[in-house]
Amino acid sequence: MTGTSGRRTPRSAQVPTPRAADSGAEGDLRALFGDSMAVFASLAGPAHMLETANPAFFAAIGGPERTRTGVPLAQLMPELVAQGFIGLLDRVYRTGRSHVGRNARVILGEGEKAREAFFDFTYEPRLDGGGNVMGVRVIGVETTQVQQAQRLTAEHRALLEQIARQAPLPEVLEGMARAIEELAPEEVLVSVLLADVDGGHLRHGAAPSLPDFYNRAIDGIATGEGVGSCGTAAHRRRPVIVTDIATDPFWDDFRELAGKAGVAACWSTPILARDGSLLGTFAMYHRTPRSPREADLALARVFADTAALAIERHRAEQARRAAEVREQAARDDLAFLLNASTALSSDLDAFQTLNRLATACVPRLAPLGTVDVVEGGRVRRVATAAPTRHQQDLLASHVPVYDADDAVARVLASGVTEVARRTPSGPGPWHELGVTGYVCLPLLDRGAAFGAVTLLSTGEHAFDGHTVTLAEELTRRAALAARNARQYTHRAALARDLQAGLLLPDLPRVPGAEVATYYHPAGEGLDIGGDFYDVFPLEGGRWAFLLGDVCGRGAIAATTTALVRHTARAVTPLLPGPEAVVAAVNRALINRPAGHGTGFVTLVHGLFTPTAHGLDVELVRAGHTMPLHLDARGTVRTVDAPGALLGIGPETHLTAHRLLLRPDESLLLYTDGITEARDADGEQFGEDRLVAALADAPPRTGPHRVIETLTRAVRAFTGDQGIDDDQAVLVLTATRPGE
Repeated sequence: MTGTSGRRTPRSAQVPTPRAADSGAEGDLRALFGDSMAVFASLAGPAHMLETANPAFFAAIGGPERTRTGVPLAQLMPELVAQGFIGLLDRVYRTGRSHVGRNARVILGEGEKAREAFFDFTYEPRLDGGGNVMGVRVIGVETTQVQQAQRLTAEHRALLEQIARQAPLPEVLEGMARAIEELAPEEVLVSVLLADVDGGHLRHGAAPSLPDFYNRAIDGIATGEGVGSCGTAAHRRRPVIVTDIATDPFWDDFRELAGKAGVAACWSTPILARDGSLLGTFAMYHRTPRSPREADLALARVFADTAALAIERHRAEQARRAAEVREQAARDDLAFLLNASTALSSDLDAFQTLNRLATACVPRLAPLGTVDVVEGGRVRRVATAAPTRHQQDLLASHVPVYDADDAVARVLASGVTEVARRTPSGPGPWHELGVTGYVCLPLLDRGAAFGAVTLLSTGEHAFDGHTVTLAEELTRRAALAARNARQYTHRAALARDLQAGLLLPDLPRVPGAEVATYYHPAGEGLDIGGDFYDVFPLEGGRWAFLLGDVCGRGAIAATTTALVRHTARAVTPLLPGPEAVVAAVNRALINRPAGHGTGFVTLVHGLFTPTAHGLDVELVRAGHTMPLHLDARGTVRTVDAPGALLGIGPETHLTAHRLLLRPDESLLLYTDGITEARDADGEQFGEDRLVAALADAPPRTGPHRVIETLTRAVRAFTGDQGIDDDQAVLVLTATRPGE
């Protein structure tokens, strides 16, 4: 690149393949740095007359027009005077002492033909036979290419360091372009274009010296045959040399643009990845028509390879970051779905679930959202979500019309998601809300839609495939959670209805006594409990009571509970006493069908008659926890009445127990859910704590206060632990006459 070749290559010429000896990086370096040659000249007399010189000397100082001898050196090369080189010759001639210069910079030639060069040289005196100085001998080696090589190597190393530390690609490419422009002896304008991923178009990468209008004009040009130098080189995957833009057909569509930019030649080299795929192009523009020398082509190849390294590193980094973004997005989506799923299933209430669904969607998936369900053949809006209260009110006030013109109706009918970049069809507050699009998703239960979720876009927001997919997954989970909540609600309602049928809805008013009960089922109340109680009147002012516990829970336990209660109610008026009634209950249990259960039953059954002295009580205990007698002084005594479990065998072996409850005295019956309640360490509440809790109650306490004292003590003992078994309590308290 130190001069213009006198022989031009054909326009659009393909660069010939280098000889095998010069192929690859070694050949490029040799072409760039060349082979140094020694220069020699012999000067005579104080005028430094050029007597003789070798061809290398004449080639170095300027070529054929300066190939002359017999003239003073200052006349042949006048530019040396001002630079001090003639003065150095004078000093050597006068003193007879040699002068050595290292990497001396010299400007050779004048005007436009001037060039910068560097030399290692020696000026040594020429002596005659008498030792007198008769002239100066000049011996030197031009180091210009060495200097350029060092600068080029330094710039190349700096670019590689930038690539290694992952400097931004535009910074690397612009630095490379400027380095080449500064290193080139003649003016050159460098451009780097980057290929799209599919290789179909070229985008602006770096061109610091080309006009902005030119860079904008060629940004995005297609790759193809005849599309300028760069488009053609990218298409062919080989260098394309255009020596004269004004006449080359490749530039027919860009000739006027090139003229405005002031460029007349363009040499373009494709930038290729290691697998041969296109990364871009590296172009060198010139102001005048020009053919490249081998050094120019070598420079292009070297920096095209450097650019390839930078672009591949950039693409790899982009791919890594894109993968990290996708991974983070996937983690965010998963976290969103997990958190939303947790919220959706945190409350076994279908409408609360659907409200949480709307809240989860806004604003994560859309600016506005609604949830509608079908009830009794009509559409009902059950949830809305929006940034402001006013927007929520607008959404809540609009109820979709259940016909084919409404998106909600269509989705309910088809069970298929509907997406549109427009306002929903049918009337609605769309203009006031600024709605620009929607996605309507079905809530499915066994393939049938029971509701729909509508997400609304506003402003610049738009639904993409990812958002729709995420919304469909969330809606699917919400539909399942709502279904479970509805099933739980129905099951809990059924359990409550059945339990209500097995327990007294209201306690009767008993003359001479106060009656209080407590019932607390274990778990969520979805299963029917096995504990039961009853109080009912008999003829002659007598009353019957019972409290028991059926083994197990659920429908089978409910069947057994009903059998015991109804049998007792049926036979008590007909039999002489509690022993006979419990024996009849036992026979009923023994004779029940196998499908109605086989579990045992514990029971306390008795009769009491109000008298002037209190309540006359007769009771039997069939394997149940022992009743407690609370007297008016607060003393607690157990009532021991031996008896076996019911439903095990035909014999009951019961022993009746009689006692008198005087005014303010109470009889307390309870199930084992009270005594077997556990604390955090697994220890049971037990009978001792039960007795102690009742003993601490104030004397002459009514039945409601007795139950309150007992249940407070149990709750304090168990803390936050749930109960594993149903708890039931029945308290009979004798009242004072006249009360």
